[in-house]
Amino acid sequence: MKSKNVSKAPQLPPSKRPDNSAAKQQRLPAWTPVLSAQAVLPSFFGIGIFCLIVGICVIISTTNVREIKIAYSDSCSNCSKLRENSSNSEQECKCAIHFSLRESFQGDVFMYYGLSGFYQNHRRYVISRSDQQLLGQNLTNNQQAIESKCAPFSMYSNGSIMAPCGAIANSMFNDTIQLSYHPNASTVIEVPLLKTGNSWWTDKNVKFRNPKSDGSLPQAFAGTSRPPYWQKPVYALDTTDEHNNGYVNDDFLVWMRVAAFPTFRKLYRRLSRTRDFIEGLPKGNYSLNISYNFPVSKFSGTKQVILSTMTWCGGRNLFLGIAYTVSGAVTILAAFVMLAIHLKLKKKFTYSND
Repeated sequence: MKSKNVSKAPQLPPSKRPDNSAAKQQRLPAWTPVLSAQAVLPSFFGIGIFCLIVGICVIISTTNVREIKIAYSDSCSNCSKLRENSSNSEQECKCAIHFSLRESFQGDVFMYYGLSGFYQNHRRYVISRSDQQLLGQNLTNNQQAIESKCAPFSMYSNGSIMAPCGAIANSMFNDTIQLSYHPNASTVIEVPLLKTGNSWWTDKNVKFRNPKSDGSLPQAFAGTSRPPYWQKPVYALDTTDEHNNGYVNDDFLVWMRVAAFPTFRKLYRRLSRTRDFIEGLPKGNYSLNISYNFPVSKFSGTKQVILSTMTWCGGRNLFLGIAYTVSGAVTILAAFVMLAIHLKLKKKFTYSND
C-alpha cells in the first residue's frame, strides 16, 4: 500500500508574550502615598529647621578657623625676573617675607601654597602622564608607550626616558618654603614642619610605586633622566628621608592630583607640634624664607602661602554653611506658604458647606 503524504502544520515562532505572573503582568500590589497637609507640612518644617541648625553650626565653626594669606609673587620680583629666563634656572634665588600673627593659631596648623591662573584642568595636560610608569613598571625598553602618553615630555634626543614623564610632572611646584618665628629682635626659631603624611594613603601605597630593584633607589631609575624643568632627579627629591623619594614623594603626590579650577591651593607642610609649638603657632612676628624656582609671570599668575587651622567641618569655606542656611530658610518659607494656602482653602471649603 502507498502511504499518503500528510501535510505538516507550519511552525509558529516562539511567543514573546511575558509569563502570566503578577510581576511580569504588573499586578503587584502598590502603595500610593496620600500627600495630605498633615503629612507634608511637618516634613517641610522638620527638614527646614534641620538645615538651618546645620548651616548655623557650620558657619560658626568656620568663622573660628584662623587663616592668613601671604602673597609673594611681587615681593620676590627680582627672583621672578630671573626665572623668566630659562637659562638661569640653575642659579638659586632666595627672598624673605616678614609678617606677623595678631592672634595665636591654636591646634594643628597647615601650610598651603596657592596658585592662580594655572589651568591644571586642561584635557591635554590631565592626560599627559604614564600610569604604568608611576606604578613602577620598567618602560625603558618600551619607548613607544612613553611617547604615546607623555609627548612632548617623554624622552630626550639621546633616547633617555624622562622619569617621571608628562606635562603634569614636568610642571611640578618646586619652591622651597621655610617658616621662622621671631620671639624678639635677636632670636630666630625655625618652625618645625612635617613634609610626610600630607598625601592620600591610596596614592602613597597603591597608585604610585617605585621601580623594584635589588640595589639602591638611584639604581632603580638607571637609564632615565629628570624632567627638563626639574633641578633634581626623582630619586633625590628629599635629601633628609630616603623613604620620601621617587614616585612616592609627598610633594610629588600632592601635585599629581590635578585641581579643577585655575585658582587653587595644595597642602605643602604641617606644623610639628613640638618644643615651642606644642599648642600651635603663637602670635608674634614670623618670616618666610623662600627659594624661588617656580615661575608664574609667563602666564600672569600669582603665588601665595596660606597658614590655616582646621575645625570639624574643614577649613575656612562658608559655602557649605550658607548653602544649608539658605536651603533651610527657603524650605521653611515654602512650608509657611503652603500652610497659609491650606488654611485659606480649608476655611473657604467649610463656609461653602455651611
